[in-house]
Amino acid sequence: MRPNVFAGPHVDRLKLANADTDAIARAIAGGSARLIPVWKSRCPVVRQPSPAAYLFPIDSGPFAGIALDELVLLGDYRGLAVFTAEIEAASPLELAAGAEFADLRLAAALLPHDEAGLVAYARAMISFRHRHRYCGSCGAPTLPKKSGRVMVCTRPGCETEFFPRVDPAVIVLVTDGDRALLGRQPGWPAGRYSTIAGFVEPGESLEDAVHREVLEETGVETGMMSYQSSQPWPFPRSLMLGFRAEARTTEIRIGDAELEDARWFHRDELKGGAMLPFPQSIAYRLIQEWLNP
Repeated sequence: MRPNVFAGPHVDRLKLANADTDAIARAIAGGSARLIPVWKSRCPVVRQPSPAAYLFPIDSGPFAGIALDELVLLGDYRGLAVFTAEIEAASPLELAAGAEFADLRLAAALLPHDEAGLVAYARAMISFRHRHRYCGSCGAPTLPKKSGRVMVCTRPGCETEFFPRVDPAVIVLVTDGDRALLGRQPGWPAGRYSTIAGFVEPGESLEDAVHREVLEETGVETGMMSYQSSQPWPFPRSLMLGFRAEARTTEIRIGDAELEDARWFHRDELKGGAMLPFPQSIAYRLIQEWLNP
């Protein structure tokens, strides 16, 4: 199956997973290490002559001599040890001509598939590290371990370890014959509609979450459903689990503040130019695979 944007085995996460600091230092000194800096959740990309991720060498240039505890190891990418680090300065690092720190939501549509996934991985890991500077159990500061992939509480007797986690969310295309149920959130561009989505709650199965979210947001009851595909969504750390479900009822009743509108769209209307989600989203894929089975 064709992977969604941001998904795919673009990085070998196992090859360097157990590397010690000496091995990492040798990789840097040997010129086979690269860095993807993240500034205000933006990552560096080159737009000309063709869009690409901007990977900095660590043995030379602006990041030469960076402390190892500032780095987060991503893994092996095309024979390179790739890391990420957060830039906390008020202004971004000055890049070469044709490069910029870009919003990944927009840049993802331009980047090669594997590079979009690599940059998304970097953004997600920086979000993890940024959100775990203090222990969630006792409030003490944490320090990075295992090449930045674990944050550990510094208080003796606590020493709780925090690992990167993802928030599972269901996203579902509900259909009724030749009609599909789509909703729109306040603040979206005028005319844009998308599939129904929401986070899985504690004690809930994916199937339960699909039923609840659709009913909660639109008042429509769902019946048979099938899993379609998934997509890592690093805004900041979600895993979107895509489903298609059949409607048991069709009356729409907006149930909460998540949506400002929801309606049924006929196939012909969606094929004729209705404003759909970003092409790099799983929502777009769910709709397109229903329109073009």
